[in-house]
Amino acid sequence: MASDTGGHQTYYVPEQSKFPFLATIGLGMFILGTGLTMNNIKAGAESPMSWLLPVGFAFFIAVLWNWFGATIRENRAGLNSPQLKKSYVLGMQWFIFSEVMFFAAFFGALFYVRFFVVPWLGGEGDHGLANRLWQGFQATWPPVQTPQEAVEAAGGAQLMAKQAQYAAPAHVVGWMGIPLLNTILLVTSSVTVHFAHTALKANKRSALNLWLAVTLILGFVFVGFQAYEYYHAYTELGLTLASGIYGSTFFLLTGFHGFHVCLGAVMLTVMFLRASTKGHFTPEDHFGFEAASWYWHFVDVVWICLFLFVYIL
Repeated sequence: MASDTGGHQTYYVPEQSKFPFLATIGLGMFILGTGLTMNNIKAGAESPMSWLLPVGFAFFIAVLWNWFGATIRENRAGLNSPQLKKSYVLGMQWFIFSEVMFFAAFFGALFYVRFFVVPWLGGEGDHGLANRLWQGFQATWPPVQTPQEAVEAAGGAQLMAKQAQYAAPAHVVGWMGIPLLNTILLVTSSVTVHFAHTALKANKRSALNLWLAVTLILGFVFVGFQAYEYYHAYTELGLTLASGIYGSTFFLLTGFHGFHVCLGAVMLTVMFLRASTKGHFTPEDHFGFEAASWYWHFVDVVWICLFLFVYIL
């Protein structure tokens, strides 16, 4: 337990834990299983190691469940000093910063492809030599044809006959409809989670549970609409992962964001269950809820940037 020594807070040092080691094993199994599964799907074969993916994922989640449970019990037992709690805050802030850099890399890739690579392929600038290889390629965004289609249109189909077939999408995903609706849903959910946080600080438990439940509903509806958008893109718009660079960047950005929305929704679901069934959190001590709400605001900001640069511009 923390104690005062010379006016400085000292850390509570817990006993040695097996959780980091077990989490590493579970995550390693999950990553290996994912790689093997993807390779087998591409090769159209079955692997005797396909069980690694679901077992590794389940094992990893079980370890995290018990690990976080132990951390919660320690905090509620009063074992965490103010200095240790501050380290939790800094840890969450650094984690969100790492996520910012994660998405910055993908937005940077989109910017580079859109404003540099595609014009170069069309023959613009000092690096615009690719047009000599792919005569007729139209440098537009989104591309109305892939370089391979330009080669085939010019009668050079044999040049790329052995490569994978890529086709430009028949239609582009506009910002009206589902993207705009999802923007409204996610921005509204950011407001409702703020209302929940305000209610918690005012010790209004009923309002906390209500606004948190509304936030979860909005988040899961967002995910449902995004799943429908993917189905619509694949079946009606001709926009797939094989739709050249536009399809790749579109599904990369929206897919990873959707994954982070699901992760944030799981965090908030745990917070809702803790608050509504266990009576956890007080106006003075509620960092678990606060960290989840920070993460939810983060995914909201990412979506606004995504809506602007992927759907509108």
